[in-house]
This record gives sequence, structure tokens and C-alpha cells, in this order.
Amino acid sequence: MAAKITVNNNGSYRIEGDVELVDGAGSKYDLAGRTTIALCRCGRSKNKPFCDGSHKEGFESVVTAYKLEPPKPKV
Repeated sequence: MAAKITVNNNGSYRIEGDVELVDGAGSKYDLAGRTTIALCRCGRSKNKPFCDGSHKEGFESVVTAYKLEPPKPKV
């Protein structure tokens, strides 16, 4: 199954499905067999990049899906 990413209002990114998560250096996170994870969106988590529920302290971000413009051609 392809990964499904849900942008939760006032909360995390919920990622479901087959996903590989790596850091900026390319090192892989050990997800211990999980097929659903939540990534921090508020920046307050003490367990980044994973969500620990810290957004409940007042993070507000409500989003609605929209269509992106097509990418500009590379020159």
C-alpha cells in the first residue's frame, strides 16, 4: 500500500502505510514494525521528528487541501 499522509488540524502529520523515514544524513529510523506513525508539525515535541502530543499546549493550524500549480519546467 502506498503511504497516506494526513495533515491533522491543530496536530501532527499522520502517516499510514509502507514508508521509510530517514534523517538529513540519510540514516534510517527504526520504526519497530509500525505501519502508522505521527510526525510533529508544531515543533514542540521532545521526541522529534515524532509527535508526543505537545501541540495540545496551544498549537493552531487548520488546513484545507488545494491543488498546486504544475511545476515550472527546468531550464
